[in-house]
Formats: sequence, C-alpha cells, structure tokens
Amino acid sequence: VPEPAPPLEEPPARPRLGELRVSHVTPDSVQLEWNVLEGTFDSFTVQYRDAQGQPQALAVDGSSRGVTVPGLSPSRRYKFNLYGVWGRKRIGLISTDAITGEDICVPLPHPLWVLGLEPWHVHAPSTPEEEPPSQPILGELTASQLTPDSVQLQWNVPEGTFDSFTLQYKDAQGQPQVVPVDGGARTLTVPGLSPSRRYKFNLYGLEGGKPLPSVLHCDIALKAPAPRKEEPPSQPMLGELTASQVTPDSVQLEWSIPEGTFDSFTLQYRDAQGQPQVVTVDGDARTLTVP
Repeated sequence: VPEPAPPLEEPPARPRLGELRVSHVTPDSVQLEWNVLEGTFDSFTVQYRDAQGQPQALAVDGSSRGVTVPGLSPSRRYKFNLYGVWGRKRIGLISTDAITGEDICVPLPHPLWVLGLEPWHVHAPSTPEEEPPSQPILGELTASQLTPDSVQLQWNVPEGTFDSFTLQYKDAQGQPQVVPVDGGARTLTVPGLSPSRRYKFNLYGLEGGKPLPSVLHCDIALKAPAPRKEEPPSQPMLGELTASQVTPDSVQLEWSIPEGTFDSFTLQYRDAQGQPQVVTVDGDARTLTVP
C-alpha cells in the first residue's frame, strides 16, 4: 500500500501591522507601543526627524511591541513612522504624532536666599517650534514596460516630496551605472540593456543632497526578441506587351512590369515554316527585337 503523500506546507501568512500609539511622554523622550494583527515580523524600523530636522531611524527586534525614543527636545512636535520588515521587505506603514513635555521650573514666591536655598536657573517657557516637514517615504518600484533592450520603471511617493532620485544598476558588462532623476518624476525608461539578462535596479530618494535610509529594489529579466517572420516577396505582375517597331523582317516588342521583379522572360512564337521558336530574355530587359 503506497504511503500517503505528506501535506504541502502553506507559505507563511503576510503579517499585518495594527496601530501605533504614544504610551508615555517626558521632556526628552517618547515611549511608543504598537500591535501586530496577524503573522510575525523579522524586525521593525522607527523613523523620525530630530530637533535639527535630520532623519533618524531606530531598528527594533521583531518580537518587541514598544520602544523608547530618547534624546528629544522639550515642547516639540514629532512625527513617528513605523515599518515592519518581513523577508527584507518593508510592509505596512503606521504613524503617530507626539509632543514632548515642557521643561519649565516655576519661580518660588519668595527670594531663594530667604529660604536658605542655593540659587538656581529658572527656565523660561519655551515657545512651540514649528513642526519640521515630515520625512518623505518611497512606495513601490515596478517595471511597467519591457522590451528586449529597455525597461520602463514606475514608483510612487506615499508621503512628502524628494528633491531628486538616483537609480543604480549594473550594465551587461557588470559596470555600475548611476542615473539622476528629477524629484517630480515618477517614471524612467532605462535604454541600452541586453536581452535575456536579469537586472537589479535600486532607487534612492534624496533630500537636501543626502540619500534617505529607504531604498526600493526591482529585479527583472529581459526576454529575448522573438524571431521575425520573413514575409514572402510579393508576386510580380506582367503589364502590357506591345509592338513598338515593325519592319518587313523583324518586330520590336516592349512590355512593362507594374509590380515586383522576374528572374527572366521567355518569348514563344512560330516562324514562317510553322516551327515553334523559344527566346529567353534577361529579367531586367523590357524590350526584344525578333529578327
């Protein structure tokens, strides 16, 4: 009796992120918490901008559901973006805003020397700073049109704007190629590729002349061109046959070819004794004198 075939293992379900919230705030830190609705992630990435507007990224273990972001400035609004990383792919994007606490000391109603205390510095209430522009985010990079020697790439930007983009890949000789792209573009055609070859394209978004941590990847394989079917030559056509000159012992014949070409011509007639005669004429000729 044959043994039953082992059941096929189903691929792991694509994980899903839930909500991102702020659980605790101090003047110089924010504690974030999130949940995972389905599946498991390899790791997480938290992105935000510091007080100087520089992008920052924190890597978090895939089993964690919270992280404390230190080194922040008081009384400042921050925007935090959380990505899940699964098999080297970023999946999902959840965001939340938080305002750090105020670092303010309230003046005492009596002079300090009366209370026998040491002088101390009183912090003036800080004015709320303008929220820096949110860090732009790259979406997906796809190949929309393929030919044997070119590919058209498309991408999207779910949030923010980039100053420019940079596309990197290696040509058929393995030499690295760098293509700068305007920040308003969302498509690019890469020419000069080789058929039947796999290419890997990396797209970076630049802001302030610096590439941001996010990068998009796209692997494609160009197909070999299909062999062209040769169309059969069109069938040539004979036009009219006329006698242009006639003498007592000869006739000059002329004919036309409206379409195509012939390899040769054959003229048949009977002589004065009734014997059949055959004359072969070159394909380029259009006249013949029969003596």
